[in-house]
Amino acid sequence: MSLSVISCRWQDHQAEIEHIRKVVFVEEQNVPLELEWDGEDENAWHILAFQDDRPVGTARLLASGQIGRMSVLASFRRNGIGTLILQKVESTAQEHGISPLFLHAQTYIQHFYAQHGYTPHGSEFMDAGIPHVEMTKNT
Repeated sequence: MSLSVISCRWQDHQAEIEHIRKVVFVEEQNVPLELEWDGEDENAWHILAFQDDRPVGTARLLASGQIGRMSVLASFRRNGIGTLILQKVESTAQEHGISPLFLHAQTYIQHFYAQHGYTPHGSEFMDAGIPHVEMTKNT
């Protein structure tokens, strides 16, 4: 099996990114559509992971340094794709001089980000009915 991860613009891979996020956030996690499509995508850098040319994971990076919408299709989780996506987000941020990086991690996955050098800050908060914590990393 072949795995590749690219940095791209929304306009070039919108359908693939929308599909992954709709499956993960809207269908699996019941995030309302109006919260998922927040108007930030056209101005963001996007990361897209492919397994054998099939889009299986994504994330986005805003100019503010916020990483968001990190998602991997369920049948492809726990095999390193998330790590590769996060590494590509970080290298994209570095290419564009964006630092520090921050994200709002769902609390159940906060350990994943901690393993990659992200530090939690502040109290737990709810976003779309899901508990989150803010995490940061200086790059």
